[in-house]
Amino acid sequence: MANEICLRAQIGDILLELGNDERVFVLDTDLAKSTTAIKFGQKYPERFLEMGIAEQSTMSVATGLAIEGKIPFYISFALFTTGTVWTQLRQACYSGANVKIMGTHPGIDDGPDGASHHANEDLALTRTLPTMTVLVPSSLEELRDCIKLAVEHNGPMYIRVSRDTVPVLDVPHIPVEIGKAVIKYDDGNYLAIWYEGTATKAAYEGYLKLKQEGYQCKLINMTSIKQIDKELLQNLFKTVKGIITVENHTVIGGLGGAVAEVMAQGDIHCKLSMVGIEDVFTESGALGALKEKYGICGENVRYHGEMLLK
Repeated sequence: MANEICLRAQIGDILLELGNDERVFVLDTDLAKSTTAIKFGQKYPERFLEMGIAEQSTMSVATGLAIEGKIPFYISFALFTTGTVWTQLRQACYSGANVKIMGTHPGIDDGPDGASHHANEDLALTRTLPTMTVLVPSSLEELRDCIKLAVEHNGPMYIRVSRDTVPVLDVPHIPVEIGKAVIKYDDGNYLAIWYEGTATKAAYEGYLKLKQEGYQCKLINMTSIKQIDKELLQNLFKTVKGIITVENHTVIGGLGGAVAEVMAQGDIHCKLSMVGIEDVFTESGALGALKEKYGICGENVRYHGEMLLK
């Protein structure tokens, strides 16, 4: 099995790489140690705003900074940076403010804290917003690309960052582009396993299990959830027997929903199965046990693959 890395723990160091850009501000709501954004605050205290537990006000301040020409990064747990502040975030998008939102602990990654802290709807909430770009890195290199793209891109952006570890895949790094997916492994046209970064482990383990059983699959990383890679998807609909989407998120409105929308609007269809959280509120528990319970695991990906190919 591949080595693993915790992407959430790398955020602070990458922010420090942007420190010389005086437009960059970082806003926190009492979670900077957990998100590691505190590292930016320790070196650049004049551009680090500790707002306390006042998420909605923080989003409004970030919008104001953006309107004044700054590049604000509001960084906190995904539930807070998307759900708690959704009205303020919507208004920021409406104004086209150049705000950057980073959500750690997405999906069920904040395991023991339970449903009140599980961000199982953040992709659905953000990708429906006009002007919003949504990125989900699956590696250290992709995380660095996403944060640097956030500075370069003029407009609202949400970056979803895994708290759980992700496997370090033995493949060359391809720079992140908005609207482009990356085929990590391509063994054949039985199935395309299409995943978002926080579900990398489940997708990769499922791919390996299916490969061991003789199924020739593609493993495809969709760093860019919005905009989604319609061109690659439409080509896959023509060539593979089925598509599995894998996400640490509800199956309603997330990655699977985005793929289904592209398929429904086209002329060529193929079988589609969505691996993710069903229409339930999730429980409190150890993260590994929760991912097994809700099917965000390699064994469930294998099962869905075999069912598609029957």
